[in-house]
Amino acid sequence: MSQPIMDPAFDEPWERLTALRSAVVDRPLFAGAVLLCGVGDTIVDHRSAGWALCYADQEGTLLEEPDRIPMRLDTIFDLASISKLFTSLVIMQLVESGQVQLDRQVVDYLPEFAAAGKTAVTVRQLLIHTSGFPAEIPLWRLYDDPQARIRGALEAEVVAAPGTAYCYSDLNLITLGELARRVTGQRLDRLVAERISGPLWLTDTGYNPDLALRPRIAACEYEAVPDRGMVHGRVHDENAWSLNGVAGHAGVFSTATDLGRLALAVINSELLGETAAQQMITNQTADFADHDHGLGFEINQRWYMGDLAGPHTIGHTGYTGTSIVIDLQRRAYVILLTNRVHPNRGWGSVNPARVIAADALAAYLRR
Repeated sequence: MSQPIMDPAFDEPWERLTALRSAVVDRPLFAGAVLLCGVGDTIVDHRSAGWALCYADQEGTLLEEPDRIPMRLDTIFDLASISKLFTSLVIMQLVESGQVQLDRQVVDYLPEFAAAGKTAVTVRQLLIHTSGFPAEIPLWRLYDDPQARIRGALEAEVVAAPGTAYCYSDLNLITLGELARRVTGQRLDRLVAERISGPLWLTDTGYNPDLALRPRIAACEYEAVPDRGMVHGRVHDENAWSLNGVAGHAGVFSTATDLGRLALAVINSELLGETAAQQMITNQTADFADHDHGLGFEINQRWYMGDLAGPHTIGHTGYTGTSIVIDLQRRAYVILLTNRVHPNRGWGSVNPARVIAADALAAYLRR
């Protein structure tokens, strides 16, 4: 494992950030964290603290110290909704190749999507969360097998007319993951491996990691419903889990180092041509205040981008406690990965830590 890179400029904010977690304080916001900050090709700070695994149950009973797993620079995290960026990149590559058209109706690719009056919904609306879909439905509980769950997602009812409201929805990206599979004949995990992880040499990025890697994987929640016990090395999101770990909205595991490489690839437009790359980072939802969204990336969201927020700052968060923020203008990025759902998703929000990390990089750039 490589040695940490610790610029003194990040010492004080890191102390404040890590003060939010402690393995001996009742209900800490997260058990452990990895921070990575980069400017251009240079990593300016990379450090870790806390535990990748330290609890035995949902109540927070601490494991004996020999049974805990310390957080490391190369700890692998369940990225949760940051997975949506990988799906969006695949879709935009298919747009570039002419296999998918942004303003074509989804039913042209997925005929069963016509159910419940959704014939007007376009691929673009799925990417920018204006399809009218609700935030989520419990596919894992409503249907008995992966095929029925995909069909249930495609046939789900909208709660608003397409294009009339912004509603961030997992169903949008589940649909896009299935669309990519139908168009190419390849599962999403293979598409991500061949089109993103492979070309960028993301050696620790993918779905369903080998369980031999568990000593390097951050644990998630202890789940009683469904009865999964401590989720460690398998996707936390129940719908993605019920889809065999591969879905458009969740399922990707990765490290801070790999996400740093992805951030730099986005800055340099390595995965897409200029037009498609610009579409991903240009606000497509100007009619919906405070919900700036490109074709995949969120834009100018101060609630987690802090002082880095602005029209040229993009990013995404993940429910498990992950975030990536990219300042395109200054060619800088900050990645904060935490296991905030370990052992219980109800213990609190990691947003204060996200803002501290973003503010620290903003202050570094102002020096």
